[in-house]
Amino acid sequence: MLEIDNIKKEKMAKVKGAIVVDIEKCKGCDVCVPTCPTDVIALSDKINSKGYNYLVMVNPEACIACKNCAIVCPDGVISVYRVKIDDK
Repeated sequence: MLEIDNIKKEKMAKVKGAIVVDIEKCKGCDVCVPTCPTDVIALSDKINSKGYNYLVMVNPEACIACKNCAIVCPDGVISVYRVKIDDK
């Protein structure tokens, strides 16, 4: 069984998560921040053109692309992507 587990690990693609936020539509409601299990996101100190603090990635290397933030966002301004990491 251990051999099968090792083969599966070798064949699995290594990915990391990334998010894209439409900062002009983000209202800074902060609903998404507590849903992130790896503390990747926070509200920026800066504001958008509407006067709202917007969401930023403060710890991008920890993103696992779980999509919790995008699921709970009431305005749908968060897109989550999985980025393949080259094994070099």
